[in-house]
Amino acid sequence: MRSLIAFTKKEFTDQVRSGKVLFLGILFSLFGIMNPAIAKLTPWLMEQMADSLAESGMIVTSVTITALDSWMQFFKNVPMALIAFVLLESSIFTKEFRSGTLILSLTKGLNRYKAVLSKTFTLMMMWTASYWLYFGITYAYTVYYWDNSVVRHLMPSVVFWWVFGLWVISLVVWFSTLRSTNTGVLVGTGGIVLASYLCSMIPKAAKYLPTFLTDGNSLIYGLKEPDEYIAALIVTAAMTLVLLAVSFTIFNKKQL
Repeated sequence: MRSLIAFTKKEFTDQVRSGKVLFLGILFSLFGIMNPAIAKLTPWLMEQMADSLAESGMIVTSVTITALDSWMQFFKNVPMALIAFVLLESSIFTKEFRSGTLILSLTKGLNRYKAVLSKTFTLMMMWTASYWLYFGITYAYTVYYWDNSVVRHLMPSVVFWWVFGLWVISLVVWFSTLRSTNTGVLVGTGGIVLASYLCSMIPKAAKYLPTFLTDGNSLIYGLKEPDEYIAALIVTAAMTLVLLAVSFTIFNKKQL
């Protein structure tokens, strides 16, 4: 247990020293501010564009902005935030494969499964802190400017997206044990996520896929109920656990 705690502290220290904590904090804060800002500026932008649109035969009427518009921006921007997170953190294993520092830790008595567990915990904590910072900033500004009571099922929709992010992290960990290059991890992770999106076009399969959890707009507008996401939530949680379990097994046999 001491070795696990020590290695986890090392991982978090590396996150701070490399500037990743600062970068993610700034990035997710900016995204969080952008959501209500874009919604708040929409009427002004439409007013500025009214003349040019009128010349094209389009008539701009008054635009009413509500809290729903801010949360719609939240779900629109969170995929970009997650992509940035994966791009930044995808080298958490591969950089140590290249430098040989992980081998040094293992020769000093650190069990392989503890190395995987520590890095997985670090990634999930970094995602959790970044994501809920993003949510908290958006929530604070949205409540300040609008009546948030018009939003339906806000917390389930937000939690579902957080779980989807954990699933993506499990893919990063899995491919990190299979590949020794950052490109391999990114291509593998992106390929699986893309495959899930493509399979979601099949109506009968969509409600069982992890990407179904990203349909937050349907929840906040009341078009769907949280119960409709239970199957996808269970499948996603099960896939995450299986991927992590398989990652432990693969890494125990991996030649470094």
